[in-house]
Amino acid sequence: MTDQTAAALKLLTEKEAAKILRFSVRTLQKWRTRGAGPRFVHVSQRAVRYRLPDLEDWIEQRLRCSTSDRGEDA
Repeated sequence: MTDQTAAALKLLTEKEAAKILRFSVRTLQKWRTRGAGPRFVHVSQRAVRYRLPDLEDWIEQRLRCSTSDRGEDA
């Protein structure tokens, strides 16, 4: 297994993902209900996990060159 594959398979808790993104766990929870945050893995009714590559992709999608740059999704 490559390092990239291992990273993709490692599931992060809400707390770990929130720490990486520097947002609160509550913010991640709100984003999930609105479909606005990073992709997540629904493990069970009470367990949600995140993959690091999904967090990185979500960050990349939000890169902008200026304040007037609304991005491709605008």
